[in-house]
Amino acid sequence: MDDDNRPRPKGDAASLLAKEDLSPYSLAELDDRIALLEAEIARVADHRRKSAAHRSAADALFGKPRT
Repeated sequence: MDDDNRPRPKGDAASLLAKEDLSPYSLAELDDRIALLEAEIARVADHRRKSAAHRSAADALFGKPRT
């Protein structure tokens, strides 16, 4: 079971990618990288939509938590 209270690791993959020097890559390699990143964005967006739907269903069932 995942512990959601754990601190997020510093230097996650997205942060490391943002710091990488892109100058050694060819145009084809850059195109491949863009396609891979777009696929990852779509995967994360889909997961976010599912999480939001799950949260909405829980709020409807149990009531919205007070903030």
